[in-house]
Amino acid sequence: MNKTLVKYPFLTEDVEIYERENGHKIVLAHKEGELVNVSSWVKTGSINEDDKNNGISHFLEHLMFKGTHKHKAGYFDKTLEAKGAIVNAATWKDYTFYYVTLPKGPENKDLYLAIELHADMMLDPVLPDEEIGAPFDLNDTKVSDKRERHVVIEEIRMRKDQNWTKVYNACNFNMYKKHPYKRDVIGTPEIISQVTRDEIMNYYQTFYSPENITTIIVGDFDKKAVLEKVEKEFDFKGRPNAPEKVNEIDSPTDKTILIENKAKVNTSYLMIGFLGPKANQIKENIELDIISIIFGESTSSRLYQNLIEKQPEQIFNMANAEHYQFKDGNNFFIQANYKPEKQKIAIELVKKEIENLLNNRITEEELEKAKKKIKSRFAFAAETVSEIGETIGYYMTVCENLKLIEDYLKDLESITIEDLERTIKKYLSLNNAVISILTPEN
Repeated sequence: MNKTLVKYPFLTEDVEIYERENGHKIVLAHKEGELVNVSSWVKTGSINEDDKNNGISHFLEHLMFKGTHKHKAGYFDKTLEAKGAIVNAATWKDYTFYYVTLPKGPENKDLYLAIELHADMMLDPVLPDEEIGAPFDLNDTKVSDKRERHVVIEEIRMRKDQNWTKVYNACNFNMYKKHPYKRDVIGTPEIISQVTRDEIMNYYQTFYSPENITTIIVGDFDKKAVLEKVEKEFDFKGRPNAPEKVNEIDSPTDKTILIENKAKVNTSYLMIGFLGPKANQIKENIELDIISIIFGESTSSRLYQNLIEKQPEQIFNMANAEHYQFKDGNNFFIQANYKPEKQKIAIELVKKEIENLLNNRITEEELEKAKKKIKSRFAFAAETVSEIGETIGYYMTVCENLKLIEDYLKDLESITIEDLERTIKKYLSLNNAVISILTPEN
């Protein structure tokens, strides 16, 4: 195995990364205390889906908990939760991850049990037909089989009823021409109602390959013993690695795109989206995080102060900014909720605020305040085993390089107002913006 050491800020020992011959990566991080975190991050999500199987990653995540050849459905959760564990999973565009956080137990017995059960779930899911539920016609009102297929479809319907989801999906879809990021991670009822067990199992066997999986253990334990335990339990039995797939990365639009949809809403919703740098371009990512804080986070931000606090009449109910980070290129969003009858002026005011990021220069005070906030968050993320596990998983899976974390604080401190201005000009031009609006039907 190849071993790499990473100096992780705020941790007392180097993080150890082991890459096995088959490509499976094991990461061990030391954190004092009784709690341990066991997780596996899989390099698959909607990035590996198409129009025929959109939502299969999220559906599979649900089914991974439905038993193995050794243990029936429910055994994994029930056994570990009886030990005080928190068990969960999540699917996003670049990854699916599964984790257990629990007390390690006397002589690490519960940690070893968690590793055994976690590995069994990751490597030998049965995906039983009786848990999936039979494929069915969405128009058939007589279907009453409430298996996991129906649970996921109900989740999709509930999510798609949310106003911000409608605005986001329209904005996100139009930001891309070809890239799989344009699709909603949760999928569609039409696909989930029809996808077969064989299709799901084939997807699992293709993408849950050794090279695509990083297993992370965080806590206070004997690293040599835990490494041997993870190696033993994660026996892939010669499973081949996934075929290499490279997605064509879309360029930003070269003119402003405006999409307007209507719904049964009382207020209007606005989202402006921009394509950004790849997640592993750390310094530009930090710069966009700083801009997001200055521009649209908290009541002291420019958007809140100028659009809500200082307006002579109320037009906006809320206004903020967010920065989402993805392997093949990030998203920067500006969001606002406003009075429908004030739409024209609302959009113009938001556009003016974007332009004022350059016209009304960011101050040293704004920059230093944002840096302190980011540094504080970074330190806080090293306080718990679960946060450390998530941060490592993100860097290993989305950035594909944990070493980038070593210079994070140095990169943060080196950023200047001139750096921010270059990044604003590069990524936040209104010519490259997609504007999504949701307005009342009447």
